[in-house]
Amino acid sequence: MPIDIRIPRLGWSMEEGTFVGWLKQSGDAIAVGDPLYELEGEKALQEIESVDAGTLYIAPAAPQPGSVVAVGSLLGYLLAPGEAPPSAGTSTGTGEAATSPSRIAPPAGPSVRRLARELGVQLDQLTAGGPVTRITADDVVARAMQQRGGTTVAAGAVVAERSGDRQRPVASPRARRVAAELGVDWTALIGTGRGGRVREVDVRTAAATATQVSAIRIHAPSSASGQCVAGATPLSPRRRSIAANLRRSRDLSIPVTLTTTADATHFVALREQFKSQSGGIVPAFTDLAACLAARVLLRHPALCVRWSPEHDALIAVGEDAIDIGIAVDTANGLVVPVLRDVSRASLLSVAQSSRALIDCARSGRLTADEMQGGVLTITNLGAYGVESFTPVINDPEIAILGMGAIRREAVVLADDRIVPQDRITLSLTFDHAAVDGAPAAAFLRDVAAAIAAPAVLLLGT
Repeated sequence: MPIDIRIPRLGWSMEEGTFVGWLKQSGDAIAVGDPLYELEGEKALQEIESVDAGTLYIAPAAPQPGSVVAVGSLLGYLLAPGEAPPSAGTSTGTGEAATSPSRIAPPAGPSVRRLARELGVQLDQLTAGGPVTRITADDVVARAMQQRGGTTVAAGAVVAERSGDRQRPVASPRARRVAAELGVDWTALIGTGRGGRVREVDVRTAAATATQVSAIRIHAPSSASGQCVAGATPLSPRRRSIAANLRRSRDLSIPVTLTTTADATHFVALREQFKSQSGGIVPAFTDLAACLAARVLLRHPALCVRWSPEHDALIAVGEDAIDIGIAVDTANGLVVPVLRDVSRASLLSVAQSSRALIDCARSGRLTADEMQGGVLTITNLGAYGVESFTPVINDPEIAILGMGAIRREAVVLADDRIVPQDRITLSLTFDHAAVDGAPAAAFLRDVAAAIAAPAVLLLGT
């Protein structure tokens, strides 16, 4: 039987992607693991590998390069020797994302997907009843009751039918307070806590979803005919992903920004030494800061943590996993590739890895794996003359370090001498829900001290 080739879901929030193009031709023999096509989803462009073997047959109605396609869309088939392709419009129901095009699951939030799993509901069998064709908890509950003949449906005691009335969910005091602040009706939410209890994260997720819906309506207005109003520019899938990540960070964190200045004289001199060596790799200031920050993090376990996927626990990061993200501006938006095991890597190897990742980012070839796992992100706006700013935390990390422009200034020393000195402003934004101000301030102080004497940590002198 022919095996369907369909658009996969590259991330939990991905509902569509951009089909970049085929890497094979119709009639080619395909082995397991062979790259079939390129797909851009959210922030990453990936080569999609085959999970089966056979002869490639590209469907006549397959999307053209550059087309925006929904998750589950049919691209083609893998055929056995001598096997004929299916007739147009049919589906074999096998292979990756085997759901037929008419049964592609509409968008649904994480809590709704979790509820569907608990109740045994297939999302691709639902017709969305919520705004912007998004599946709601009520859609899932109604389908579950239909599957069970209208009998009581229990999902961790979230939903129950008693005398025709829906049982009122339970919410924590904190969830009630946050719901009142954000204007969210918590009684309409599906709780993810024990026994169906509505938690703060459920309320904030609902608020974030409502904000995203409003943003889509504001930035991509349409006429009654469904066409964009003149002058409006719809957000690209990548821009929507960036916006959603920023809103998630804002809604799930309590950001506080600390600033300080540091003596960057030796910091600048160290880079100048590398520049004087002709033909060698010259580390960027961001590379130097990443190496220093990673080594300082080893002394600050309160900052060596990441939020759990549910945002209800902090996960400690070991000494062998001090991975640092570096913010990179590209033509298609900001991306954050991640440097691995920076605390144990040499400065030159970090600089080499950084250069390779930046090249991939700007050519649109970063993979999703290359943008995950960081414990701290560093963003540098010094090249634009910016001295201090408020960086946005890269969730699920709990902190981000901003670097400003390096200025040559006159500094008064303790003995009243006035000397010229290179100075840099550092801005640390941290999530106060994850770490208190004192540990964050101590970390920033030690980073400033490391910049003032970089050779101590980088060269052991």
